[in-house]
Amino acid sequence: MGWECNVSRAAGRRIRPAAALRYGQIERFRGCEGFSFIEVMIVVVILAILATLLIPKVMGRTEDAKRAAAKAQISNIESALQLYKLDNGNLPSTEQGLKALVERPASGPAAPNWKAGGYLPKVPVDPWGAPYKYTVPSPQGAEFEVLSFGADGTAGGDGKNADIVSWDLDRN
Repeated sequence: MGWECNVSRAAGRRIRPAAALRYGQIERFRGCEGFSFIEVMIVVVILAILATLLIPKVMGRTEDAKRAAAKAQISNIESALQLYKLDNGNLPSTEQGLKALVERPASGPAAPNWKAGGYLPKVPVDPWGAPYKYTVPSPQGAEFEVLSFGADGTAGGDGKNADIVSWDLDRN
């Protein structure tokens, strides 16, 4: 298939010693053959087949990755809220929102032991670019609720459009 190289072509010729190295290098490549057009096309076809099989599987996982990222962010927000409560004796009000984890609240329930630097570096947004909804107390009876409306950005939904809530992170 053109994988061999004829290096001994120049063996019978007389070459000056000073030019022998240069001539040997040039002559070495004259006997070598490259890949044929058919060989290159076979490789291109194999790569195209692999791409058509793998790309849909990778592309279909984007929504799953966003949902997993939202669950991880909600879990981090829950931890920051618990630290806030330990330091200050109460949770931020619904009106104060998650902004109370980044900046000291100016109104609402007092935060006497608010940690300098905050509990989160910035107010988080979900992977779809919408802010998380924070409610105290939770309508489901929990202490609080952090909610992302998912891919569709509206309440409710099924599958990839289902809401992601702090009290039920194992669902979906």
